[in-house]
Amino acid sequence: QVKLVESGGGLVQAGGSLRLSCAASGSIFTINAMGWYRRAPGKQRELVAIITNGGRTNYADSVKGRFTVSRDNAKYTVYLQMNSLKPEDTAVYYCNAEADLHDYWGQGTQVTVSS
Repeated sequence: QVKLVESGGGLVQAGGSLRLSCAASGSIFTINAMGWYRRAPGKQRELVAIITNGGRTNYADSVKGRFTVSRDNAKYTVYLQMNSLKPEDTAVYYCNAEADLHDYWGQGTQVTVSS
């Protein structure tokens, strides 16, 4: 079992920045990749960014060049630095960890970008 705890959401004006953090605990040695997904009102959950144990990253086209995913393996924490935020980035952001072919999820953190 892997437990994920997110922090860092909030309200920001368009053009601003936020950094999300997600701390993993439990069977962390089984984690292969960690990342972030989001669900906007009335929309399905979508991938934002992921990072593998080897440091490879993948981003949604809508956030490329604005968001950066990183991880601190010593702290078992993954981060999402979000710059140049847009109102369409408003969503609940969920941390995800893939471990032993299972997906684990955090509780979600609200990000609201005002125009």
